[in-house]
Amino acid sequence: MSAAESAIQEQVHALYSHHHGWLYGWLRRKLGDAHQAADLAHDTFVRLLSRREALALDELREPRAYLTTVAKGLVSNHWRRQQLEEAWAATLAALPEPLAPAPEVRAILLETLVEIDRLLDTLKPKVREAFLLSQLDGLTYKQIGERLGVGERMVKKYMAQAMLCCLQADDGR
Repeated sequence: MSAAESAIQEQVHALYSHHHGWLYGWLRRKLGDAHQAADLAHDTFVRLLSRREALALDELREPRAYLTTVAKGLVSNHWRRQQLEEAWAATLAALPEPLAPAPEVRAILLETLVEIDRLLDTLKPKVREAFLLSQLDGLTYKQIGERLGVGERMVKKYMAQAMLCCLQADDGR
C-alpha cells in the first residue's frame, strides 16, 4: 500500500471514529430503516476509501456536511434502485406464469436495468429525453425536435452525445 493510500485510510478512520454514529442517526431518521441506514453509513465510508485522489479529509472544516453530501448521493441511488425494483416486480407480476423468467435471469435483468438507469442519469436532461424518445418511442429526429422545441440538427447532436456515452460505458466493462 502506498503512503497516499495509507494516509487516506487513516483520515477515513478518524472521520469514521468521530462521525459514524451521527451519520448513522441522520440516515436512520431520513430512511426510517435502521438496517438500510447502517448499510448506507458503511457505504459512505467505503466510498471515501475508494477515492484515489488525496482528499485532505483531515483538513475538512465541516466534515459532517461533507459526509452528508456523499450520503445524500447514496440515498438517492438507493431510492432510485428501490423504484426500479418495484417497477420490475410489477412487470414480472403482470407476466403469465409460463413467460416469467427464471430467478437468476430476473436478477441479471434487474442489474442490467440498474446499470442502464445509472448510465441515463449521467446524460443531460434533453439528451436523455431525445435518446429515450428515439429508442423507446421510435420517434424520428424531426418529431423529437418538435417535442423538445429544437431543430433536427440539435437532436442529432443530442443523439451523438448519448451514443458516445453508451460506447464509453461499453468500453469501461
